[in-house]
Amino acid sequence: MINAAIIGLGWWGKNIVQCVQGKSRKLRFVHGVSQEIDAALPLAEAGGFTLSDDLEKALADPRVDAVLLATPHSLHTDQIVRVAQAGKPVFCEKPLALKRADAERSVAACAKAGVLLGIGTNKRFWPSMAELRRVVASGALGRVMLIEGHYSNENSGMHFSAWRESPDESPGGGMTGTGIHLLDAFVSVAGPVSEVNARLTTHRPGPDPRDTIGINFEFASGLTGYFGAVRASPVYWRVHVFGDEGSAEALGETQLVLRSRGGKVEARDFPRVDSLLAEIDAFADAVEGRAPYPIKTTEMVAVVAAFEAIIMSMKSGKPVGVS
Repeated sequence: MINAAIIGLGWWGKNIVQCVQGKSRKLRFVHGVSQEIDAALPLAEAGGFTLSDDLEKALADPRVDAVLLATPHSLHTDQIVRVAQAGKPVFCEKPLALKRADAERSVAACAKAGVLLGIGTNKRFWPSMAELRRVVASGALGRVMLIEGHYSNENSGMHFSAWRESPDESPGGGMTGTGIHLLDAFVSVAGPVSEVNARLTTHRPGPDPRDTIGINFEFASGLTGYFGAVRASPVYWRVHVFGDEGSAEALGETQLVLRSRGGKVEARDFPRVDSLLAEIDAFADAVEGRAPYPIKTTEMVAVVAAFEAIIMSMKSGKPVGVS
């Protein structure tokens, strides 16, 4: 059992605690850090962990084996470096960083310290997405040529906090909330992005925004793709991969639809899993050496590199290459 500290106990940090504490057989929280002690105290008392107001206090706690970050995006890189220098594995909620150079600095710090770096992209652990990757890798679709997707999650007005609307913390409208999950899904299937052409359309600014994202992709592998995202629309997830022998479409968390030549259609349904618990347990397994971590650091950097290019393209209105 890994004893961990969680840094950041806002909306998402609370979700992680509630999914993990007392439910995981591989990791538990013994220390929590929040700038809002009074608000976080009931959660800490219910979870039976120590509460403090600074990362260094958690790192100084001799019980802490690993650290999970659920903090504002701009803080991630410096916090990852501090945790790595303390010799502790670190799991960071998405996005890993807002710029490629920062993502590379985090990866380098963990490599130098010899500690694991994990990333919070729980859609990777949805059964529909695991099956999509398996089918694509099997060659059943023939030559893969196109990938498309959409993610809406209705979170713009449900989980507002001021830092999430800051252009310095959350550039690109819903990119850090919805788009980053699709971007990670695309990279996991198609590999690194070579060029993006992105548009952000704002229908209404403010604490309950109305905006849409549309992005065209070219990948280093030769594939092309596109996706859309709407923060205010009801929850919907789709990632569809097209080959010259068939297509595979992940719909929501638990269904994959296969379409083959001749009009054959097969829907595969899978039991739902707790994807937050699954990603934390995967991190714990990798820390303990029971299994390799399922997300490579090269993929983490590739996602952030594409993210940075997307923000540049939104600002310029022009295609942007990803070196």
